[in-house]
Amino acid sequence: MSAPRRSTNPSGLERYYVLTKGRSGPGGSASSLDVATLIVSRTSPVPGMQHEHEEILRRCRDPLSVAELGAHLGLPFNILAVLLTDLLEAGHVEARDPIPAHHAGRGPDLALLEEVLSGLERL
Repeated sequence: MSAPRRSTNPSGLERYYVLTKGRSGPGGSASSLDVATLIVSRTSPVPGMQHEHEEILRRCRDPLSVAELGAHLGLPFNILAVLLTDLLEAGHVEARDPIPAHHAGRGPDLALLEEVLSGLERL
């Protein structure tokens, strides 16, 4: 008799369910997160902490956007937002809204925009 086959779920839904402890979306302090929100660690990882939480704290020693963090960790936004909710509520990270250049007292950097346009034209 052969061993029972383990079901494989290529979408990773089972893994996400375990990571979020069954929660499907952020609540409370993380409900206003978007992909441009900057995340900054306020503490170091604590022994016994979930691996993904540790990884978020390590990567966010310097401000990192939610989009960048999701790309580094390979996690969809809603799953990452649930994990960030845990860390925000525990005081391990801080969420900062990015300050658009026009609100910071200066307009867009025209030289940078021209370089980007030039690079795009060369493609």
